Amino acid sequence: MIDWLPWGAEAFARAAREGKPVLLAITAAWCRACHEMDRTTYADPAVAALVRDRFVPVRVDTDRRPDINERYNLGGWPTTAFLTADGDILTGGTFIPVERMSHVLERVAAAAASVSGRAPANAEGGAAGASLAEAGAEGASEGGPPDLDLTVLIESIFSTYDEQHGGFGVEPKFPHTAALTLAMSIFRETGEPRWQQIVERSLDAMFDEGLWDAGEGGFYRYAVTRDWQLPHREKLLETNASLLRTYAEAASLFGRDADRDRCRRIARFITGPLRAESGGYYGSDSDRVLHMDANAVAAGALLGAAAVLEDSELGREALASFERVLLLCYKPGLGVAHYFDGTARVRGLLGDHLATIAALLDAHDVSGGEPYRMMAEELAHLCVRDMWDGASGGFFDRTGGPDDIGLLKSRRKPFVENADAALALARLSRLEKRKGFPDPAEFRAYVPGALQACAAQLDGQGPRAAHYALARHELRVDRPAAVDGPVID
Repeated sequence: MIDWLPWGAEAFARAAREGKPVLLAITAAWCRACHEMDRTTYADPAVAALVRDRFVPVRVDTDRRPDINERYNLGGWPTTAFLTADGDILTGGTFIPVERMSHVLERVAAAAASVSGRAPANAEGGAAGASLAEAGAEGASEGGPPDLDLTVLIESIFSTYDEQHGGFGVEPKFPHTAALTLAMSIFRETGEPRWQQIVERSLDAMFDEGLWDAGEGGFYRYAVTRDWQLPHREKLLETNASLLRTYAEAASLFGRDADRDRCRRIARFITGPLRAESGGYYGSDSDRVLHMDANAVAAGALLGAAAVLEDSELGREALASFERVLLLCYKPGLGVAHYFDGTARVRGLLGDHLATIAALLDAHDVSGGEPYRMMAEELAHLCVRDMWDGASGGFFDRTGGPDDIGLLKSRRKPFVENADAALALARLSRLEKRKGFPDPAEFRAYVPGALQACAAQLDGQGPRAAHYALARHELRVDRPAAVDGPVID
């Protein structure tokens, strides 16, 4: 048996004191390969003895610590990373079977203890793990963005559209909802049938051809094959909420009864199997934790679905559940925590605050409640105060804290979140302008820097580049709120 330690100064101090490397396992409650590695590799007596004797074992849940996962994930889950006592990556990989693990552990321990201190080759036989981590870093480069033609960028994004099976890319196939939202935004402006066809073909394929669980409901996280077959069976709140918002927007824009029916069924899954008894929604069908960011996304999606379905009861459910999670996670002056499992934990993550701001503005749109706008403004001020890069522009992914060890010492500017920040702050600025506040341009002033942080990272983003393109496209003109009029009686 392995006595796993949480990420923190104590574990790394022990590694330094005992002269041992750290074995970092990054897992997820919904990850079947993670459970299999626990059942086989880590349950093996010889492996467990080597870990106890020659390593300091640390385990991190990716959903609870996305900031650690972003820096140390080496290609998927489970991640098996070997670190120095300072938190630097020696080497690593993903799933290591039991028949190979003892050899890997002995080799890493010997190399870590050698006088040369050189990092061993990758545990899977490739390049050193440190280079893998560096290749995945999302820190924005210095200087201004390239001179990007938005039309060229949009065509590049949609060149990955799969005309035969819908969606984007080949395989594995993920539901890239930002690209579909971008297509709908362009359709509103141009009315060109191409964009409607891209959206409707993708929505039909995802729901009818394998990503949706026709038996128990809910979307799977992704499919292994290009035609949406062999889905990985985990069902995450964030995946289902993002897709619900996309289907609701499509139903409102194109008026198809099929999309309205799908909205109803997705909402039923979220408010059924994923719902906590007292309100709020669990992070997955196997994770009994309330995550602030995913609940915020779910609140906005459910409000959008309530408007499309003309279901005021669903709207009330969305607001009540969102408010419950917000009250559990919020602390005045410190913003929101990332998750609640009986205690609010991990404060100061950019993604949580941006998702919550967007949900608060959605709540304000449908209810007119001023407290929603006021809290959105407070959280926006916190993001600017604690996570804005005053020297180069853009938002860092976290505020920093006592567990800043190794790669956590270096804050990064995440691509998607900076696009989200541009949209959220511009939206808040427009709202304050309509309400006659004295300085409505205050938040808008941070939009160019956030977009610049995105532009510096566009290379290699693939369909994810739609987040940046959507922000640029939407911010060319002021647009009305996505949900029109109260849906809460």
